[in-house]
Amino acid sequence: MTEQSRTRFRTEARAEHPDPVLLCLLAAAEHTLGDHPYPDDTGEPPTLDALLAACQAALDRHAAAVRLAVAERAPRTPEETAALLAAVLGGRERFHGREADYRRLESSLLPDVLRRRRGLPIMLALVWNAVAARAGLTVHGVALPGHFIVAVGGPDDGEDYVLADPFHGGRLLDLEDAAALVNATGHAFSPGMLSRAQPLDIVLRVLGNIRNWAADRPEHARTQLWATELSLLLPRHPAQLRLERAELLVRTGDFLAGAAEMDSYAEILDAFDPDTAARVRLDARSARHRLN
Repeated sequence: MTEQSRTRFRTEARAEHPDPVLLCLLAAAEHTLGDHPYPDDTGEPPTLDALLAACQAALDRHAAAVRLAVAERAPRTPEETAALLAAVLGGRERFHGREADYRRLESSLLPDVLRRRRGLPIMLALVWNAVAARAGLTVHGVALPGHFIVAVGGPDDGEDYVLADPFHGGRLLDLEDAAALVNATGHAFSPGMLSRAQPLDIVLRVLGNIRNWAADRPEHARTQLWATELSLLLPRHPAQLRLERAELLVRTGDFLAGAAEMDSYAEILDAFDPDTAARVRLDARSARHRLN
């Protein structure tokens, strides 16, 4: 299953218009169909295609509820549209988040978010985006530092828009609210931060959340490893992820592969950071010695 999902993940990541929903579902499949399978109606673990179909069907059901509300209320402004989405998704469908969700891996796995209707801000924003698109509404993800929100309307296109926070059920935000969220992370707010989040940047951030969750829990090194390896399949990713993968291979017992990856990364460092390259080679040597 891992090979199948990773092949599809790599292909979708290189598509002309990559779908962050599909990529997040494929990423989550490594966990959902691996150590923690969810049986279907037959009592058997679902296949990858069945999992994808079930999640897409859930998004379609939520979009049908939104379309019905649009037909009844006919929202005319971004404020009215955001209020409608908050009433349907944050209210009737109960999509929201709590502080405790930051401590759960499931909060970053889209199938679990759709099942529990709870998740991290970025995952709930992804649900809003996907459902709105299916209902013919314009919603963009906005990647503020430390807290992901959405714009209802078109800030990139010069159209009117409002900001909403799916984590808090769709609470409307003004610019001062957005600035406060950014300032709380130690960054300075600028209007450019409200631009549309790009699909692959969303996926990289989701995988980064999974990596950070696992990094705080050494017993979940294999979870950190698969999130790191998926990040490396994206066309753009931080170069240091190669070293992270090497260290995780060693930590999970694959000493030779980890050492080989460290040596390869050290070759890249030689040109601009020879001291770090030397340290990485020492770590590679130590990893090989653990075989004795």
